[in-house]
Amino acid sequence: MPQIAQLGEFYASQIFWLVVFFGLAFFIVGRGMVPKVMDTVAHRDKQISDDFAAAERARREADAEEEAWRTRENARRTEAQGVIAEARARATLAAEARLGETQRGLDVQLAAAEARIADALRAAGAEIENVATDAARDVVARVAGITIDDGAARSAVKEKLAHG
Repeated sequence: MPQIAQLGEFYASQIFWLVVFFGLAFFIVGRGMVPKVMDTVAHRDKQISDDFAAAERARREADAEEEAWRTRENARRTEAQGVIAEARARATLAAEARLGETQRGLDVQLAAAEARIADALRAAGAEIENVATDAARDVVARVAGITIDDGAARSAVKEKLAHG
């Protein structure tokens, strides 16, 4: 077979050039490009890990700040509740004082009204006594034909009104 006889002549040079180009490709790619790519990957990995570490620090700082904020807010809320309780107490005292003043005013008005009622009752009783005295004198004068003096008629009416 003549093709096999040619292998040594033609294929030896092709194998030589194949080895030369693969060697060049290995040195150019393997020694020149791959280390740059690996450095870029390593730099990127370091940057990602640094970013994760910074994010973790920021999260811890945010948590600490949030806790401090909650503590301040709870203290302010407690202080506000104290102010509200104090305001309520002052308002209650002020309302009780106003109610006391109003009650005293009402008591004075009630006492005055009771005095006016008592005066009106005495005046009405005196008027009833006068009318009853006049009526008793007139009845005795018409029925018995006797004229009695005003003092006797008044004492009889007073006695009857007092004892029923």
